[in-house]
Amino acid sequence: MALTILRDAHAAEDIAQETFIRALRGAGAYDARKGRVSTWLLTIARNASVDLLRVRRSEPMDPETLLALEVPDEDESQDPAVTADDRRRVQRAVATIPIDQRRALVMAAFFGYTAREIGVQEDIPLGTVKTRIRTAMLKLRSALEVSDEL
Repeated sequence: MALTILRDAHAAEDIAQETFIRALRGAGAYDARKGRVSTWLLTIARNASVDLLRVRRSEPMDPETLLALEVPDEDESQDPAVTADDRRRVQRAVATIPIDQRRALVMAAFFGYTAREIGVQEDIPLGTVKTRIRTAMLKLRSALEVSDEL
């Protein structure tokens, strides 16, 4: 997850270590009724990666590069929580979303931009950004056939 977001192996290793440190410190807050441990750890890794991206914000990032990432076929054991097939499925689903909604979704979910920051960068009203993100999430949920039930 961190490597996909950061595209930097050394930074991803640091984030992996930070993830486990945060997990150890917050172990008491984990609630098995809310999800699996792997999901909890991936959320921590994503948040730590986004935090690092915010610090490195001076480097320009194109949200469309996420869709262009190559999915390695060789060793899926690197990330047992998310298989190459799952990544391809998500990439295909995201690719079906209209470009304006896709940009807002990718900028928010993967690069950690706030709706206000997206609005400024894309030169659109805050409400429009929120609508685009929500609509994109609903389309993604539908495309991936995700239900609210566990």
